[in-house]
Amino acid sequence: MAQQRRRSDGGRRRASHSMESVLTEAVALLDEAGAPALTFRALAQRLGGGVASIYWYVASKDELLDRATDHVMGTVLAEIEKLPESDDPVDDLRAMAVTLFDAVVERPWLGAYFMRNTDVQSNSLRVYEKLGRQTLRLELDARQRFHAVSAVVGVVVGSAVDMGQEPPEEVLDGAVDREEYLGRFATAWRGLDPEDYPFVHEIVDEFDGHDDVDQFRSALDLTLAGLRLQAGA
Repeated sequence: MAQQRRRSDGGRRRASHSMESVLTEAVALLDEAGAPALTFRALAQRLGGGVASIYWYVASKDELLDRATDHVMGTVLAEIEKLPESDDPVDDLRAMAVTLFDAVVERPWLGAYFMRNTDVQSNSLRVYEKLGRQTLRLELDARQRFHAVSAVVGVVVGSAVDMGQEPPEEVLDGAVDREEYLGRFATAWRGLDPEDYPFVHEIVDEFDGHDDVDQFRSALDLTLAGLRLQAGA
């Protein structure tokens, strides 16, 4: 649609900025305040042009979000391509998954748009392909491979987005730190009737002061252990 618009407006002067600069500034706005902050007006102000100039490059906010996501995923793909291949495809899959996790933790908005539109997100699709190729090295059928990669992506993106949520106001303003904040819940959980909440009483000491990254890595390892069993590896 954007290309059709550009062709039909042949007499109009093209905007002076580039697609690269549009996407760079779009990512900066997303990093600062998430998708609500990314408007064509805000982006035009950052670029020093008019709102209409953005339409040289994208037809809608949805397309802009997808292209901004793919712009970031190009960097993630480059990092994944630097990883050495080992004799163990599950270990290689784990290394790729951790690389993707680190990217989404750094930019929580990324999780909502990753793989949303692979017609636009060619880098995202390549990352997905890289993950999936590791399952081609295992004795699995097509359905098992699809479910395996879906499970890994779910653990990675879900955990990263959860970690990237904005902390409660009292933690943000420094009134309490994270450990004290979690400790309040742990204290309340310890006061519950153990007959009604036997599981909560069993794990409360693990919950109190737990490390989110360690929790993610454990969830990923459990998922990959299941993949090893399924593949007979």
